[in-house]
Amino acid sequence: MSDPGALPRPPRPPLLDQVLRTAARRYRLPAEPEAGPQAGPTAAMALALEQVRRARAGAQRPDAATRQSFLEALAHLIREAMRMEDGDAAYQATVLARQAPQVQECIDLQNHAEQDRRQLRAGANAVAHPARRQHCGPGALHDALERLHAQAESGQWAALGDTLQQLLAMAQTADAPALQRSLARLLEGPALARLQRAGALQDDPQVQAYQRLRDRQGPRPGTAEASAYGDMAQQRGAAMETLAARALEALAQRLDRAEGSHGAWRVVTSLRVPPSIPASAERAKSEWDAVLLHQAPGTAGQPPAWDVCLLLEAKASVDAVASDFSRLRRGLRLLGHADAGTAYTFLSREGEVRLRGASLGALDRPDTDLRATVLYCTDAPAPPTPHLLAAASRMQLLGAAQSLAFATALAEGRPADAQDLEPVWQALLESPQWEPVLQQYPTLRCVRELMVHVDDLAQAVQG
Repeated sequence: MSDPGALPRPPRPPLLDQVLRTAARRYRLPAEPEAGPQAGPTAAMALALEQVRRARAGAQRPDAATRQSFLEALAHLIREAMRMEDGDAAYQATVLARQAPQVQECIDLQNHAEQDRRQLRAGANAVAHPARRQHCGPGALHDALERLHAQAESGQWAALGDTLQQLLAMAQTADAPALQRSLARLLEGPALARLQRAGALQDDPQVQAYQRLRDRQGPRPGTAEASAYGDMAQQRGAAMETLAARALEALAQRLDRAEGSHGAWRVVTSLRVPPSIPASAERAKSEWDAVLLHQAPGTAGQPPAWDVCLLLEAKASVDAVASDFSRLRRGLRLLGHADAGTAYTFLSREGEVRLRGASLGALDRPDTDLRATVLYCTDAPAPPTPHLLAAASRMQLLGAAQSLAFATALAEGRPADAQDLEPVWQALLESPQWEPVLQQYPTLRCVRELMVHVDDLAQAVQG
C-alpha cells in the first residue's frame, strides 16, 4: 500500500460539498443517549453503555450507580424479550433450545437434513428409478421398488425404512447381491436414522413449541413463502437502488452544468472491486451500489481514467444500514490498498471503467471524512423513537451465557435477580470481545450521520 500521506486527493468542487452539507439528515441521533424516567430498556442500556465508555476513556472505573443501571437495564431487556405476547420470538426459541435437550437435538438433525435427503433420494434412484425398474417384471419386487422411489421423493422416511426391510426379506433380492448391498446401505446408513429421528421428534410438545416460535419469525428457509418473501425483498432493494442512482445522476448533471463541461461527471452502478487490488476482500464490501465519478486529466494514448468522488449505498430500512457498516469500512480499507500510480479496471452495470489508484487510496486516509465520501440512501421513514441500541449489541448482550441462564430461569418460573448478571458486567469491563458493544453508540451516530432520505438528497441537488 502506498503511503497515505503521499496520495494526492482528487479535486472536489465546492458544489458537491454544499449538496452533502445541505441535504437534511433526518436520521441523525443526539450527541448522547437520552433516557428519562419513562425510557424503555434499550434507551436505558444505551445510556449505561455510554457512561461506561466515557468513564473508561477518562481512565476511570465506572461507579456503582452505573453498574446498577447496566444490570437493571439488562434484566429489563431480557424480561421484555421473554414476554409471551409481544416478546422476541427468536430469543425465546434460543432459550427453549437451551432448556429442552430434544429441541437442540432436533436443531442438530435439521443441520444434516438437506444433505441426508439428497443422499437417500440418490440411493433410491440408483436402485428404484423407473428406468431401472424396467428390468424387473411385474410382481412384488417391482411394486416394492416403486413404493421405495415414491417414499424417497415424498420424504416418508419411516415408511421407506419399512419398505427397505421388506425388500431385503424377499427371495428375489437374495438372488441379486448388488441390489441387496445397495438396499442394506440405505437401511443401515446414518442418513435414514437421522431423518427418522427428526420425524419422530416433530410430535414432541417442546419441539412443536419451538417450531411455533420459529414460524413467528417469518417463513422457514426453503419454503415457497420464504422464496416469495425473498423475491419481494430483492425487488424492494432493486427499486431503492434505482431511486438512489437517479438522485446521484441528477447531481452529476448539475456538476457538469456548473463546470460548463459535458460528461466530465458520471455515475456507475453495481461497481465490482477487481481482485487486482493487493488486499484481502474477506468480509469486505466488494460491490458498490452507485458511485459518482469525475474524469481525470487525460493521458495520451490511454483510455480515460476516473476519480471516485462519492460512494452511495442504497438500503431499504434503517436497521439494514447499521448491520452493513462494518462491511463498508472493510470495503473502504480494501480500496485504500490501491497503488497510487495504477489505474484499475472495474466492472459495472454500465461496462468497464478505469479508476485511478490515487483516488481509491484517498478513500481510506486517516483524515478522510466519511460524510464527504459515503452516503447511505433510503426511502424508509425515520423511526418515531430513535433506536439507540444497535441490534448487534443487543444480540450480544442477550446471548451472553449469564443472560441466557437468567432467561431460562424466567421461562421455568424460577427466581431471577439482576445481580445474577454480574458476570456480563465484568466481561464488559475486561474482555476485548465487548469493545464493539461499548463503542456502539458512537458507531451508531456515525452511521446515522451518513444516512440521507432519497427525497432529501434530490432536494439538495435541486438547490
